[in-house]
Amino acid sequence: MSIVPESQTSASPTSPAWRLLLGYARPHCWALLAGAVLALVTGATGLALPLVARALIDDLSHDRAITGALLTMSALVVANAAIGALGSYVLRRTAESVVLGARRTLSSHLLRLRIAAVDRSEPGDLMARITSDTTLLREVTTDSLVGLGTGGLTLIATLVMMALVEPMLLAVTLGVILGAGTVIGVIVPRINRASRQAQDAVGAMGASLERILGALRTVRASGAEHREEHVVHAAAEESWRQSVRAAKWSALAGNTAGLSMQIAFITVLAVGGARVATGAIDVGTLVAFLLYVFYLMSPIQQVVGAVTQYQTGAAALARIQEAQRLPAEPPAEPAPLPVPGAEPAALAFENVRFRYADDLPYVHHGVTFTVPPRGMTAFVGPSGAGKTTVFSLIERFYDPADGRIVLDGRDLAQWDIPQLRSAIGYVEQDAPVLSGSLRDNLLLGNPDADDTDLLRVLKTTRLDGLVARLPQGQDTLVGHRGTRLSGGERQRVAIARALLRRPRLLLLDEATSQLDAVNEAALRDTVADVARTTTVLVVAHRLSTVTMADRIVVMDTGRVRAMGTHHELLVTDPLYAELAATQFLATADI
Repeated sequence: MSIVPESQTSASPTSPAWRLLLGYARPHCWALLAGAVLALVTGATGLALPLVARALIDDLSHDRAITGALLTMSALVVANAAIGALGSYVLRRTAESVVLGARRTLSSHLLRLRIAAVDRSEPGDLMARITSDTTLLREVTTDSLVGLGTGGLTLIATLVMMALVEPMLLAVTLGVILGAGTVIGVIVPRINRASRQAQDAVGAMGASLERILGALRTVRASGAEHREEHVVHAAAEESWRQSVRAAKWSALAGNTAGLSMQIAFITVLAVGGARVATGAIDVGTLVAFLLYVFYLMSPIQQVVGAVTQYQTGAAALARIQEAQRLPAEPPAEPAPLPVPGAEPAALAFENVRFRYADDLPYVHHGVTFTVPPRGMTAFVGPSGAGKTTVFSLIERFYDPADGRIVLDGRDLAQWDIPQLRSAIGYVEQDAPVLSGSLRDNLLLGNPDADDTDLLRVLKTTRLDGLVARLPQGQDTLVGHRGTRLSGGERQRVAIARALLRRPRLLLLDEATSQLDAVNEAALRDTVADVARTTTVLVVAHRLSTVTMADRIVVMDTGRVRAMGTHHELLVTDPLYAELAATQFLATADI
């Protein structure tokens, strides 16, 4: 699945690739200028060589000493090599800095993407844009941005020197070059198209790999390795085909330039030889002009290389720009966490309607409920009723289409997002655990928590026994997505992580679904204790975890159909009574 920018981003026109490249290069303009100056000085030393060579030939023909000319030529050769090497280093270092700046900018933007944009994108493709596509900026900065400037100036300077030496031979040379330029102009757009398709295929391959590796156990258990292997190979082969196409056209452009110079050399040799024979010019002038023809190859190849490399870079820049145009949350500094003993939050939904995309049906149809400060409020109902969506809206991962959500008397739209989320502890349904150590995961939401708080939360969530068993305790690596932990252990890590934030509002989405009965009962008691000082919202399918809730919200098909306590709903709501009966809770504690 490719990136599709939201409709609200389409209003901002796509900038030309060169403008985006200049934006990345602007912070390094002085370093680029220094590299360009060094490249020009290198070119100037090269341009002086044919003139010295002509003087050397004149000295030889008139039996004059050539020591000075030889020393001058040697000095120019050494200076050309030394200054060229320094200029190359400056430009390559600057190019790496441009890549670094692009990766910083793009990674910061991707980390702030709105969840709706992430839902429509493939993570593997996004990763390809920040790795593969930004790498191409290295060549496009040195070969295109600087190469076109220095190569173009050197080309102009060379043509000026050739005009001073012999205007007639220059006219012959220009005729050949213009013919080659016409052919290259036809080739260049083909390079751009092939390069863009090759980069798109790399993104598709990354998306396929991320999809497979994210569910590798399922793929293996389903015996689907070979089918998925074909998908990845097909994307790789498509990238290869398009890259070969781009390479073919680039090679044709480069060889056209080289062929034109060979034709120019032969033509100049023939015409120049005839003019020497008639006495119009001397041998030294012809040799000097031929040396300029040889020297002309370098700037022409540089300019042609800059143009062809720009086509490849322009394709990568277009993909980077697509990612940057995805809607993101505004940059903001992190907000401080609530102080111990902070007042719990009050929440209200007022006729909220919501759908995940314009082409999808509504998930909420006028949802309305009120949650007072403190206590536990549970959300129950069939799958697809919209319970988890309630939590996503509270976190402002999405915004409602109609109605409003009020926290502490303020519309959520008026809250600064970091300030809002700093007040919330959220345990997701799948309880994600990040690659790294157990300590890293526990401190993810509160990196400043001290060891006392950490040990308290570990004991509260019954993770202290796990820590004691692990070979390196809290510093033990948990594996990619927590694969070295059981499902129940991952859930307890997620709960501990949320509790360490000292939230004013705690959201638990099926937070005990993978726990055994003993751990579930212990955590149920923990949540009940937390609810005495914090507002706790729980989504649950297992009603045994919420029978003691202060209030239960029954949802069905995106609507709130009933609210009350467990005992009240058993009597007043048939759906809740049916859910309780299927779990043998209909007569419990009545």
